[in-house]
Amino acid sequence: MDSRRTFLKKSTLAGIGLSISPSFTYGQWDPSEKLKIGMIGVGLRGTNHLNNLLLRKDIEIVAICDIDTARTALANELIAKAGFARPKVFGKDVYDYRNLLEMEQVDAVIISTPWLWHTVMAKDAMKAGKYTGLEVSAANTLEECWDLVEVHEQTGTQLMLLENVNYRRDVLAVLNMVKQQVFGELVHFRCGYQHDLREVKFNNGKQPYGGGVEFGEKAISEASWRTNHSLKRNADVYPTHGAGPIAAMCDINRGNRFLSISSNATKGIGLHNYIVQHGGKDHPNAKLKFKQGDVITSTIETANGETIIVTHDCNLPRPYSLGFRVQGAKGLWEVDGNRIYIEGQSEPHTWDDASGWLEKYDHPLWKKYGKFAEGSGHGGMDFFVINAFVESAKKNIAPPIDAYDAAAWSAITPLSEVSIENNGEPQDFPDFTRGNWIKRTPYNWMKNDF
Repeated sequence: MDSRRTFLKKSTLAGIGLSISPSFTYGQWDPSEKLKIGMIGVGLRGTNHLNNLLLRKDIEIVAICDIDTARTALANELIAKAGFARPKVFGKDVYDYRNLLEMEQVDAVIISTPWLWHTVMAKDAMKAGKYTGLEVSAANTLEECWDLVEVHEQTGTQLMLLENVNYRRDVLAVLNMVKQQVFGELVHFRCGYQHDLREVKFNNGKQPYGGGVEFGEKAISEASWRTNHSLKRNADVYPTHGAGPIAAMCDINRGNRFLSISSNATKGIGLHNYIVQHGGKDHPNAKLKFKQGDVITSTIETANGETIIVTHDCNLPRPYSLGFRVQGAKGLWEVDGNRIYIEGQSEPHTWDDASGWLEKYDHPLWKKYGKFAEGSGHGGMDFFVINAFVESAKKNIAPPIDAYDAAAWSAITPLSEVSIENNGEPQDFPDFTRGNWIKRTPYNWMKNDF
C-alpha cells in the first residue's frame, strides 16, 4: 500500500500543468492491488453504483458516508452479502465526508449526493488527492464550473463526470456511425431531458414515489431537495444526459467548443396542477409559485458551425425521451421512432427503421462487454460508466469525461438561467480550456477497453 500511495503522490505532482491532455498516462496499475474506493452518498443513485462495484474483483469499498443511517445500514448489508470487508462509516454530520477524505487508504471516491453538494465535495476530494467520480450535474453556477477546472489543474487530481447516457447502446452505435462519416459532415443536433418527474419531485414521506404532494423537509428521497430547484430556478437544471452524448459526437473541448447559448422557457403550470390533483386546491403547496418553466428550450452554437437544441421537459405528463437527433450532410438519425435516413441508401423522402443500422455499427464496448452489462441499471449503461471510472482510476489517467467536460456541460444551467431572464439573449460560454481546445486530441471513444 505504501508503494501505491507513493505512486499517487508522485503522479499527482507530475500531472500539474499536464492535465490538459485527455490521454496522458501517469503510471501503470499493479494488478495485484485493488482500487480502494470511498462512497460519498449511498442514496438511490449511490447504491446503484455500489451494486455495480460489488460485482468487481479489482476494488474494495473501504468507506461509505451518508447522513441517513438507514442508507448506510443498507449499504453495509450489500457489502457484507457480496463478501467484502465492512467499510468505515461516516455520517455524523454533513461535513463528515471530509474525514473520509483524510483516510490514506482511499484511492478514489464516488460522489452521489444532492446537486448543491457536488462541486464543494468534488473540490475537497481533488484537494485530498482522491481520483474523483462525480454524479451529474457537476455544478450549479459558472463560478463552480471554474472551481472544478482550477482545482483539477492546481492539484493534478483527475475528475470524471459519471454521465451514463454517453454509454447507452444506441448512442454509442450512432457515435460509431458519426466517426465513420455515415452522416457526412455534421450540421445539427437535438437532445434533452424529457422525463415526467412529478412523482419523483413529490412524496408523502411514506413511500419513495407517487401519491404525495410534499417536498423539502417534509419529504424523502429526491423530493427532499430536487423540487426546490424547480421552485427557485428558471433554468435547464439537468442538461448533461442530452448534451453529453452530443458533445462527444462533435468533439467539444477537443477541436470544437460551445460558443453561445440562447434559452427560452414556457410558463410553469405542471407542478401546480399536480399538487391540486393529488392534494387539493386548498393544500398549502398549491399556493406556491414554481419559477421553472415547464418546457425550456436552449439553442447552442459551436465553434465548428453546428447548432444543438437542448430541451428540459420534466413537469408535464409525457413518455420518457432524450429526444436525440444527429444530422449531417448525408442524412440523419432520430431516436423517437428509431428512424434513420441516409441519402443514396434510403428510399427518397422515406424513413428507414434504424435497428439494422444500429446493429451493424454496434460499438466495440457493447460487443465485448454487453453480457456483463445486463442488469446493471439504465439498460446496461451504468456498467460502462463505472467500468470507465475504475479503469481510469487504476491507471490514474485522464478519464473519458473530464473536468473540462464537467464544466462545459454543466455551464448550460447557469447560462440558460441568465438567457431566460433576459428574453433569450445569447450568452457566451467561457472557454474552460483557455484556448487548448484547439489542440487537444479527441478522446478515442471507439476503443474497446473503457
